[in-house]
Amino acid sequence: MTESPVTPAGPAGPAAPAAVIVLAAGAGTRMKSKTPKILHQIGGASMIGHALAAAAALNPRELVAVVRHQRDLVADHILSLSGSLGTTPVIADQDEVPGTGRAVQCGLEALAAAPAAGGISGTVVVTYGDVPLLTTELLAELVQTHEADSNAVTVLTALLADPTGYGRILRDTDGSVAGIVEHKDATDAQRQVNEVNSGIYAFDGAVLTTALAQVTTDNAQGEMYLTDVLQIARAAGGRVAAVTTTDQWQVEGANDRVQLSQLGAEMNRRTIERHQRAGTTVQDPATTWIDSTVTLEPDTTILPNTHLQGSTHISEDAVIGPDTTLVDTRVGIGATVTRTQASGAVIGDRAGVGPFTYLRPGTVLGEQGKIGAFYETKNTVIGRGSKLSHLGYAGDAEIGEYTNIGCGNITANYDGVNKHRTVIGSHVRTSSNTVFIAPVSVGDGAYTGAGAVVRKDVPAGALALTVAPQRNAEGWVEDRRPGSPAAEAAAQARLGHPDTTETPDAGA
Repeated sequence: MTESPVTPAGPAGPAAPAAVIVLAAGAGTRMKSKTPKILHQIGGASMIGHALAAAAALNPRELVAVVRHQRDLVADHILSLSGSLGTTPVIADQDEVPGTGRAVQCGLEALAAAPAAGGISGTVVVTYGDVPLLTTELLAELVQTHEADSNAVTVLTALLADPTGYGRILRDTDGSVAGIVEHKDATDAQRQVNEVNSGIYAFDGAVLTTALAQVTTDNAQGEMYLTDVLQIARAAGGRVAAVTTTDQWQVEGANDRVQLSQLGAEMNRRTIERHQRAGTTVQDPATTWIDSTVTLEPDTTILPNTHLQGSTHISEDAVIGPDTTLVDTRVGIGATVTRTQASGAVIGDRAGVGPFTYLRPGTVLGEQGKIGAFYETKNTVIGRGSKLSHLGYAGDAEIGEYTNIGCGNITANYDGVNKHRTVIGSHVRTSSNTVFIAPVSVGDGAYTGAGAVVRKDVPAGALALTVAPQRNAEGWVEDRRPGSPAAEAAAQARLGHPDTTETPDAGA
């Protein structure tokens, strides 16, 4: 499945910061993957896709992504999301100087060089490419608090039951942020603090630019720490404050595949709950997975073991499942889809699909149509009320209205080199085991006989037959299979005393 465009989280009202800088340069070595960490997917989009969507919905003047590891792959992916984001992110390259401080500085330098940047004044938000559950609403609250209180820096913090390993927020008596101390450097008393630094900030652009010019790599790690900006801003008389969330999932990142699956499960839980509250019945949320990009109308019903992915849309009163996976598929009003795998298909109003049905891309099933058990379709348009009930294949075909395709019918669309189309009209009746050798057409109201091999066009209202006389080779079994149970049964039958003893046929 190709990734679906992410759906922005909605406008954030008056937030509109000068810029949002999304840090996406890390290698993510703990993921142990040839794929960059931020390109791993949950909920139908990459982690960076979710992060950029939340940032873009703030309506910033500029959206910047700072990249380094597998630079071209990451940058191409980010730029491919421009259409769904409603803006084209500025790509900034982090150089050899390590640290989040340097990453943000590289982002500012790229911002200053952007033709539409207009300088670096106003609020600059810094966030990360691996926090897929972070919402636009929380970012907007951060920006609005920052600007309303005229802060130099506002840090997004979280309250954790177990803050082990996180940097602790130290507050002054007036409630402002006095500093951030890393877990390994904290005293026993400081480790009792359960308010932690998320690493997500709103900065005054001028303060940020000035402070970063003073940040050095003179530390044990040899990195430019973004947290140093808080101390520099405070020393210059600026106010450093915090916006605190109790929803720790919004600031959780994924460093390995265990954390990735945990984030994916939580995103799915939230997605399902959102749809339930909007009017969808999800019979078993524990076995249902719905991408964040899927849309469901009220009064839809989702049965167990159903996966809805990509740009799938389910209309009202439709029933999906159980045991169904739909990818980039549209389902009409009141349709039922049971035990089906579908990709890139359209299912009409009040149509029925399944069970054990495979709809490949280009399948369009008309209103009140049916594709039944053990059927596969591909690049086929089926008219209103037509039925392909069981055990067949329709590929590169067009079928009119109210036609009934018999059991075991096949469109032989491939000649070994090229694909060809089969066109079957309306009100056609085809008998069992008909094979259509494409290219071929069948006129309206025509019939086919059982076992017909249709090689030539069939006129409207005609009956197409493949007639071959039946020949019975008398005595063949006793002659060619002497001593077998079948031969003995045949001999008994000729004598008028059929042997009713049930003997397994060795060839069965």
